[in-house]
Amino acid sequence: MQSRAVVFTGPRQVEIEEITVGDPGEGQVQTETLVTLMSMGTELICYRAESDPGTHWHGWVRHPFYPGYSAVGRVTRLGSGVEGIAEGDRVFYAGGHRGAANVGMGGGHTVRVPDGVSSEEAAWCKLATIVQTGVRQVEHGMGDTAVIIGLGPLGQLMTQYLRLLGLSEILAIDHLQARLDTATSHGATATFCGSAADAGEFVSDHTDGELADAVYDVTGHPAVFAMALPLARRFGTVMLQGDCPHPSKQHLTFDVLTRQLRVLGTHNEALPPKLARWTAEKQAALYLRYVERGQMQTGDLITHRHKPEEAPEVYARLDADRGNSAGVVFDWQ
Repeated sequence: MQSRAVVFTGPRQVEIEEITVGDPGEGQVQTETLVTLMSMGTELICYRAESDPGTHWHGWVRHPFYPGYSAVGRVTRLGSGVEGIAEGDRVFYAGGHRGAANVGMGGGHTVRVPDGVSSEEAAWCKLATIVQTGVRQVEHGMGDTAVIIGLGPLGQLMTQYLRLLGLSEILAIDHLQARLDTATSHGATATFCGSAADAGEFVSDHTDGELADAVYDVTGHPAVFAMALPLARRFGTVMLQGDCPHPSKQHLTFDVLTRQLRVLGTHNEALPPKLARWTAEKQAALYLRYVERGQMQTGDLITHRHKPEEAPEVYARLDADRGNSAGVVFDWQ
């Protein structure tokens, strides 16, 4: 069968092309795509194709490049050996922006969507597992305090996870008040509109002068790492949740040594051995359970809905200014 797909043919060059989708193989299902969600930070880095040599970004983006890894589709055909799924079921899978796909049912990246969860909410599964992985590695205790720098899509998800964990203070920092207002509606206890470089007094005031147990840099901007370090308490943790394409521009401050900070990084759903039982599939299923119960909300994070044919204009607009965008979806129906 033929299907449309979004493809980057070069830096800042986007086209819609026709691709062929063959029969599903063993252990695969064929899906008709309902909706795909953009991962704005990742996809705009790939769109620009600008990164430090030697980074995973530099080796990953090769043209033609097919962006996206957050899709929800309806199963139309079953390959041999597939169990526990039926034609007509909806599934989330880590697939790109395309109208149909053959999807493997193994490896933890494909999960059935419960009836009580919308396709748009389910499309957040990948981002939700990425954020959940970072939060797990910090290993919070009830009553901890945390700072989130950057309230884009990942920062909004993080706010909700930290609320569920029972933190006493969830302090949100961003340049845009609208993002902070959204974070407040989902659990942020206080907000600071401006640069993290100027937020020291704000964090101190809300942590009894101790600073934060954990600081999450969710921006991916190289300058923010050095701003995040002074906001963590002595023996506190700084988690790099945003994946910077230019790590050569990130710099340590004296805080790491003099206040003996723990600096962590997270990537996709990889967890250390003591936490590894939380596979991607289990984390996605937990996110879906939270949504089904009303304990997390992502439908209201969607700010823009587009037809796939609008992709060239969408990427160009977001490259110029993504400030008023959070959840950006392509509707393939």
